[in-house]
This record gives sequence, C-alpha cells and structure tokens, in this order.
Amino acid sequence: MARPVTLFTGQWADLTLEDVAKKASEWGFDGLELACWGDHFEVDKALEDDGYVQTRWDILNKYGLKCWAISNHLVGQCVADDPIDERHEAILPPRLWGDGDPEGVRQRCAQEMINTALAAKKFGVSIVNGFTGSPVWKNLYFFPPTSQDLVQRGFDDFAARWKPILDVFEENGIKFGLEVHPTEIAYDIITAHRALEALDYHPAFGFNFDPSHFIHQFVDPVKFIDEFGDRIWHVHVKDSKVETLDGRRSILSSHLDFGDPRRGWNFVSPGRGDVNWDELIRALNRVGYDGPLSIEWEDTVMDRMHGAPEALETIRAADFPASDVIFDAAFAADKGE
Repeated sequence: MARPVTLFTGQWADLTLEDVAKKASEWGFDGLELACWGDHFEVDKALEDDGYVQTRWDILNKYGLKCWAISNHLVGQCVADDPIDERHEAILPPRLWGDGDPEGVRQRCAQEMINTALAAKKFGVSIVNGFTGSPVWKNLYFFPPTSQDLVQRGFDDFAARWKPILDVFEENGIKFGLEVHPTEIAYDIITAHRALEALDYHPAFGFNFDPSHFIHQFVDPVKFIDEFGDRIWHVHVKDSKVETLDGRRSILSSHLDFGDPRRGWNFVSPGRGDVNWDELIRALNRVGYDGPLSIEWEDTVMDRMHGAPEALETIRAADFPASDVIFDAAFAADKGE
C-alpha cells in the first residue's frame, strides 16, 4: 500500500484550520500535518482546555482527514539560536518573546517545546517536527579564524538545551524530527552526525527528512536517507531548483528574497525542481519508511491553489510500495511432486 499523503499547514496559517481542511479534503489529501501557529494547533490551549484537542479532531473528522504529526518549527528555532533578535520576535507570540532578553526567550521556548510533546500526546500523535536553532550557524564561514573548540562549544550548548526537552519527549512516547536545514544545528550529512553525537544518540531525536534543503547545497538527499534511515521519523515533500550558475549568481542567494529571479536557487512546486522523486521513493523503500509523505508547498511564482493539488498528483504518481517478493524467484524450478 502506498504511503498516505498529507499537507503541512505551515504555509497556510493565514487560513483557518476549517478552511485548509476543506480544501485539502476536496483535493484528495489523506490528512494534515498541523502547524503550531495560526489557529491550526495551539499548544497552550491544548494543555489548558480539555475540550480544545477535540475541536481539532472534529474538524479533521468532518472532512475525512487524519493526522500523524504536528510541527513547531518557529518555537524550536528559538531554543538554541544565537543571536536572538527582531527576526525571532516576528515569529513568536508575545507570551514567549516577553521582554526580548535572549536567554529568557530561549528558556521560555524550551518549556514550550516540552509542552508541545505533552500536547502531542494529548492529541494522540507520536511525532513533533521542527527546528532546533543553532549557536554556531553564525560561524559558518571560518573568518575571522574559527577554532574547532569554539564550534564544539556550540554543539555542547545545543545538546545541553535540547537533552532535557528530549527526555520529556521520550518519557511521553513522542519523537522529535529535526528538519535538517541551513540555520539549524544540522544542515547536511556531516553536521547531522555531529548533532547525534552531541546528544549521545538520544532515542527521541531523529529527522523530518526534506530533500529540498540539500539540493542547493549539492548534497545528495538519497545519501542522507541511506545513512540515517533508522532515524527518519517523518518526510516532507518539497522541491528546489538550482538555476543556471552562470558566474554571476551565487548559491548563497546574495541576500535576495525567495522568488527573486537573480537568486542562484529557489524552492519550487514538487516535480518542477531538481529532486529525483523516483530515487527518493526507492531509498525510502530500502530503509522501510512507511509513514506520511507530507507536502510542504512553497513556490513563490505559482498560485498555491494550483500548486498544492498539482503536488499531490505528482507525489501520488511517484510513490509506490516496496516489493515483498524476489522477482526472479518465479523462475525457480518447481521441486514438488
């Protein structure tokens, strides 16, 4: 049986959950991956109001949709980020931003991620996806000279902040899936290994695999699946296209907004970029991943009402179940009487 296809609601938070659910159902999605912003899934309400969780399920059930995961990328980003500045204020509710003192923001967001695990358990899902933030992303380019001791202190700080959160996840049977991504503690294969090592391979920590973030780094997403197959808790379907690198445009994006044609790369609707979906599906089959394929739709030059159903059609056509037989076994001689 092919995997269920869901729609991640993060890019649809300007619409009510009811509106998104109605559209997703009409398009033929199997479920939603609920973002913990907008009105889609509010962690504080889930813990304070015993009836709130049921209101989420009432909407999903009304439209015949399921849910396997919730996601709290925005809060998770603020747990270990350095610096904390006006960018973070723009993505946090006032109750978490508070007075803006950086360490206070980090501590409040850490508690909110703990609360997210408790809310997920109450909601009845076992996966929370998100970001971690990074104390060392600011040191990406090693000038002024950056020592490995300085980098290691950043990984140690990340681990010290996230281990207590992950302990609560584990205690409640919830897994945290980091979306490996530039600006996170892990943004490629090497740093993903290093993050796992820093956490002593915490059993609650794994990955929300999203191939689009590897393409413009010239990292093969299939190799990520092959190396971390037992830690892939969830999968995002998103695509990226590296434009012609003609000696003028940079893969570093030149501080240009997404969609700007002068950029070296952009996110595009699945099937319209450089991700090889056939290779990815085969790799997911090899590692035994049978969870949702969750479309995180981003394409700044395409209308999302066109793009989301197109992406659903694309991934349904690309997905296929793993074989449970050895094809040439049928050629063996029948030894029976």
